[in-house]
Amino acid sequence: MTVAEIQVDQRVIGIDSRRFASVEKALVELITNSDDSYARLEKTGDPVTGAISVGYERHHTGAVLMVTDQAEGMSFEAAARILTYGGAHSPLSRGEGNGRGYFGRGLKQAIFGLGHGWIETVKDGRFTRIDVFRGENGGYLYDDGEEDRRAFPADYARLGIPGGAGDGTRVTIVVDNPHVTITQHATLLESLSNNIYLRDVLERRAVELAAGRSSETIRFHEPPAILLLGPEQPGSFSHEGQEFPFTLTLKRAKDVELTLKGDERTNGLVVLSGMAVLDCTLFEYENQVGTEYLFGTVRCAALTEMLGRGKAVISDEREGLNFKDPFVAAFSRAVSTMIGGAVQAEKEKLAHLERATTSGRTAEMIERLLQRMSEAAVVDLGIESSPEAAGEAPAAEEPQAALRFTTPFYYRKPGRPFHVALLVDPEQLPDGAQLTFALDLPESMRIEPEPVAISVDSLDGTRRIEWTVTGDAAGERGEMTVRAGAYWAWCEMVVAEQASARSDAQPPHAAVIQPAAHPAGHPAAHRVPRDHGMDLFVGYEFRNLHNAADRAVYSAAERKVIINTGAPTVRLYVDGRGRFRDSARLLLAELFMDVISDELARRRLEQHGNAGDLAAFHRAKQDIIRRFGSDIHLSFLS
Repeated sequence: MTVAEIQVDQRVIGIDSRRFASVEKALVELITNSDDSYARLEKTGDPVTGAISVGYERHHTGAVLMVTDQAEGMSFEAAARILTYGGAHSPLSRGEGNGRGYFGRGLKQAIFGLGHGWIETVKDGRFTRIDVFRGENGGYLYDDGEEDRRAFPADYARLGIPGGAGDGTRVTIVVDNPHVTITQHATLLESLSNNIYLRDVLERRAVELAAGRSSETIRFHEPPAILLLGPEQPGSFSHEGQEFPFTLTLKRAKDVELTLKGDERTNGLVVLSGMAVLDCTLFEYENQVGTEYLFGTVRCAALTEMLGRGKAVISDEREGLNFKDPFVAAFSRAVSTMIGGAVQAEKEKLAHLERATTSGRTAEMIERLLQRMSEAAVVDLGIESSPEAAGEAPAAEEPQAALRFTTPFYYRKPGRPFHVALLVDPEQLPDGAQLTFALDLPESMRIEPEPVAISVDSLDGTRRIEWTVTGDAAGERGEMTVRAGAYWAWCEMVVAEQASARSDAQPPHAAVIQPAAHPAGHPAAHRVPRDHGMDLFVGYEFRNLHNAADRAVYSAAERKVIINTGAPTVRLYVDGRGRFRDSARLLLAELFMDVISDELARRRLEQHGNAGDLAAFHRAKQDIIRRFGSDIHLSFLS
């Protein structure tokens, strides 16, 4: 038995192994190695099966990976040599090969990044096995068994080599690194199918993912699209007096969102050179508006040729093209010029975009914010939010409030039951509305029965709903908010020693629902108690206001915050489908804070008769921003 240390700088192995601490990355490296082996056979005219089998055995805290091919196989000397040399001998560094390539280090780092493993290979009837593992002192070791042996039928069967003859290789990795995520089978299949470094391989090889007795073909499914340039439209660029050709295919996805980042990116141009995948990028238009639904390929054989000559056309970390290199910079300018018209056309569509939408999560954040600020307007700032306050003419005879508590403030002694009563006018509420309740009670306060959502239509004429509340600890307080459509009402319940000992007009009992035109003791003829009204901010829209000055405004008639898609700052964050990007939520926080604070300050001054005082308006607005600015920003970060 021969155990030896891998003759590569041990620190380099450690650094790169951490980069490969991923099942997906390791499999990409092994699959592209097999593809490269098939390509060498094809170059000499030998027939190939092109079959690559990926085995994945998943356990709770570990996994076993196997990648098997029926390609060249390796002699004992060749198998030992791949563990002892570094970058200068790798196919990609010579301007050959495919996949990402890792300068002759990928196989070793894939194994060490996940745990340990072994290589089994058959070449010309001889079988070789080499184990790769870590020593007790942390060193990176291998055991080649000192020699190969004759290949037996069981070896051919285990490696899936048909007919008990031929060549092939299997790499097995045992995942015992506790920091590695043990991917679900379905997730792994999707990840490998979409991986940018495998798409070209999947087109020319039969790659199967086996799990148990079943297997599935790994295949990239291109999204439905419109062809914009190509296919394989010719182009060229000049460098140091020489012309270099390339071909370009550019498409625009239809009715499907593209993935914008990562190895599973479906947006962008996959850069191919020979069989090598070097990057996925949109060159000078990377991360710009108008590119979100563009994808395709660009092929340039000269890139790997330059790599073979020692040109730094790819980054030191092997994570894409090196745009600082003059050769790559010239290539980038030429490709960017070709796709520039398509990108500009996408931008033009956005310039005339009438409306935009948000994701469901962002919409939920905004709705919660608008509810909170509508409540803050009345509860915290004392601003009237009735229809006439929004600029509508008051009715000749003010109607009974649509939704209100008998009082917004209940004040009782400890242990003294009291009644919280909600008054409802179903005729004023929207059809199909539902009463929903939100409670914020300390443990010392009890409410009976527990409020539950109820349809307004099911009230059947009932206009009063009551609950019995009891609090045991002085100083405790609770809140109840009820909503029906855009209408809402709120009350506060406080337990205090100094409260009156007077009981409620009705004896303590369980909550009741009873018909009543008006609450006892509060005839409508004497006073019409208002509810908290309709929400001051009932919604929002992304709408083109056909001016570039207003980024966002408040529409008093609609009681909505309008985000102007015609404003350049807003348009910058709207993608080609008219969707506002989630990544720009902080811009939304800024816009909503400005509009809400402006409207609340204006109403506050009007209510106090200071509508024309500009200095007072600015003071009021700054005060509102100080009080609620953090809450508004945090609502978009949750």
